[in-house]
This record gives sequence, C-alpha cells and structure tokens, in this order.
Amino acid sequence: MLKKLKPEVKRKWLIMLSGLMWSGVGILLNWIASKWFHTFNIWQTVLALTTGPLLGFAIAYFGFSKLAKQNANRILAYPEKVCIFAFQRWQMYILIVIMMSMGFFMRSTYLIPRFMLAPVYIGIGSALFISSFVYYKRFSSLQ
Repeated sequence: MLKKLKPEVKRKWLIMLSGLMWSGVGILLNWIASKWFHTFNIWQTVLALTTGPLLGFAIAYFGFSKLAKQNANRILAYPEKVCIFAFQRWQMYILIVIMMSMGFFMRSTYLIPRFMLAPVYIGIGSALFISSFVYYKRFSSLQ
C-alpha cells in the first residue's frame, strides 16, 4: 500500500533532477548576494565580484565536482526506478537544513557585514552551478 504512495522516477531522471537542484540553488545564492550590491561601495562590490567567483571555482574544483560525481555514481547504483527524494542521501538533508538555518541566521542578524557575506554566497552559489554540469554530462551520456 505504501509503495504506491512513494513517488518514483527512473534513475536517469533523478540525475537530471540533481543537476537542476544544484543549478537552481546556485542561481538563488547568487541572486541573494546580488540584491546586496546597492548597499556596497565600489571597492566592496569589486571585492565581492572578484573573490566570489574565484572562491566558487576553487570550491567546485576541489570539492563539489567530486561530490557530484560520487552522488551520480550512487544514483546509478540504484535500481532502475527509485524514490524521487533519493537524489541526496538522507544524511545530506540534515546538513542542508543546518546550512539553510545558518544562512538565514547570518543574513538576518547582521553579525557579519553583507559585503563579507556576498563573496561567500557567490562562491558557494557559483560552485553549485558549475558542479551541476557533472550531472548534466552524466545524464547526456545515459541517452
């Protein structure tokens, strides 16, 4: 009975969903950071727009791309049809909630100035967006 309620998709579409989620969150983080630019002076803007992408490339190269490859391999090891929520391990959902809570806390308390948060948001957002192409490449190889 419960098996009928579980939303299942083919694992190749789960890989595409993972890529879309990573791209979407990456774009969202960059959009949030861009809304702060009007409050920055020119040097803070230059700092955010130079260090953020550099940080993003480093995070993508040394961390997120490897994580995306491991994630795609894990998904491909599943049976042909799998629960749509399996695009992340269940432990990662806990980490996601913690990271979202920390981001909300940092944005809402002003303990860290926005001009210092912006490069971090741009860096993580860019890294997620860049690394999402690991999923798209894997998806296209399954076609």
